[in-house]
Amino acid sequence: MEAAEIARLYARQTPASAPAYQRIKDLVAGEILGGRWREGEALPSESQFVDSLGLSRMTINRALRELSADGLLRRVMGVGTFVARRKSSSALAGVHNIADEVRDRGHGYSARVLSLREELPDPEISAQLGLDGRRSAFRSRVVHLEDGAAVQLEDRYVHPDFAPGYLDQDFTAGTPFTFLSEVAPLGKGEHIVEAVLPSAEECEILGIGPSEPCLLIQRRTWSGDAVVSVARLIHPGSRYRLVGTFDAH
Repeated sequence: MEAAEIARLYARQTPASAPAYQRIKDLVAGEILGGRWREGEALPSESQFVDSLGLSRMTINRALRELSADGLLRRVMGVGTFVARRKSSSALAGVHNIADEVRDRGHGYSARVLSLREELPDPEISAQLGLDGRRSAFRSRVVHLEDGAAVQLEDRYVHPDFAPGYLDQDFTAGTPFTFLSEVAPLGKGEHIVEAVLPSAEECEILGIGPSEPCLLIQRRTWSGDAVVSVARLIHPGSRYRLVGTFDAH
């Protein structure tokens, strides 16, 4: 968008008594949230804002800086200011189907299956699943994508007694969550959340750099009193966030 168009919109902002930096923030945020400024679109430079609006550079800088802190803009030193890619969100409480979450946001969901096989898990996974060290489990590794960008690498072990037919599924058509919900309805789940740096393999799979922090969710799910699956879910930090609500009473 040209600086002249921003000047026109700015002149229409109400109330005019609001601080100038706040009026700029409201204008830019409204254009972004209303879908008129798209992800990755460049904004005019600070100098263009100053020249068009007749405001101080300090005022312009404050507005853009605060919008960046709010996650609406991305500022690249020496390059410019851009509309930030909006992060995917998942509810912290509960276990949800990632395909439904992506579609509920109006985005396109797809998946890529890296592997689907029976194998002997390590002793820790065996213990969590309640298997003795000589029994195999089903293992699936699936990359979940939102509008073509990887938002989750799912590495899941499944107790074979509770999910017959697991290895015959097409997990590009339906998620492991959907299948398990049908054959072993969820009783309860457990999340352990931490920030990690990805391995070289995870960087390649997710299409991220080695220094990008990731959000790791280690999840166990039960059906009745039995643990059905143990999953390691890793999300690029720049594309994903967890959101939770709570009652203070």
